[in-house]
Amino acid sequence: MTVVSAFLVPGSPLPYQRPDNPPWSRLAAAYRAVGRALVSSRPDTIVLYSTQWGAVLDALWQTRARLTGTHVDANWYEYGDLEYDIRIDQMLAEACVDGSRDINISTKPVDYDQFPIDTGTIVANALMNPRGSIPLVIAANNLYHSWEETYQLGEVAAREADKLGRRVAVLGVGSLSGTIFRDDIDIREDGIASTKDDEWNKRMLKLIESGDVTQARDLTPEYAQEARVDMGFKHFGWILGALGGRFHGARIHAYGAVYGSGAAVVEFKI
Repeated sequence: MTVVSAFLVPGSPLPYQRPDNPPWSRLAAAYRAVGRALVSSRPDTIVLYSTQWGAVLDALWQTRARLTGTHVDANWYEYGDLEYDIRIDQMLAEACVDGSRDINISTKPVDYDQFPIDTGTIVANALMNPRGSIPLVIAANNLYHSWEETYQLGEVAAREADKLGRRVAVLGVGSLSGTIFRDDIDIREDGIASTKDDEWNKRMLKLIESGDVTQARDLTPEYAQEARVDMGFKHFGWILGALGGRFHGARIHAYGAVYGSGAAVVEFKI
């Protein structure tokens, strides 16, 4: 079995940096719970796609052996710096570069000292791989790639892992509804920005929870438009592609708001 676990998690740093805040504490606790589930699945590598690593020309894959540094989030800098130390599965990452070319998606490896790592990747790795013992393959979110192209890249990651005999955990890092509060709020009273967003998020999560893959996939374009979903819900496309287009249901560990936007911690049943 190549893919041994799969998760959809938010990329906001707020539940990580302020887990004491009640609206965010449930997300933080759920994040830690799925981190334990990931470790229990005994993956050799985590294959991760974050909506926050934006690219504009190619499908980019991190191939540098070790990524270390300090990151300051552009939006939430007042909550503190984010330290990171990430190991990369270079062999699998390079195979994914070749595999992307095989399906005619223009691609490049990224191997630069102090290349800026995005908040979503740092937060997901810190909460789900806190000891840093599991290497990663990190794929960029090309802003011009469609949902279907991102699905194909998820397929590439799983296929190349299978060729190398890797057991992988799949991570899609991103939000649900994308509307945030533009004014200062009392963070203790955070909630989904609108009833409409909340209803759309719950509708999609119900389909995912029940394992209704066809309906979830068919509804994605409308959901993305109506709820202004983070990057068109391409992080779900990444997961579904890596899972070969199927799963048997999911456990919604937590659903809530992060400064008005929708966030969920989801563990897929594969």
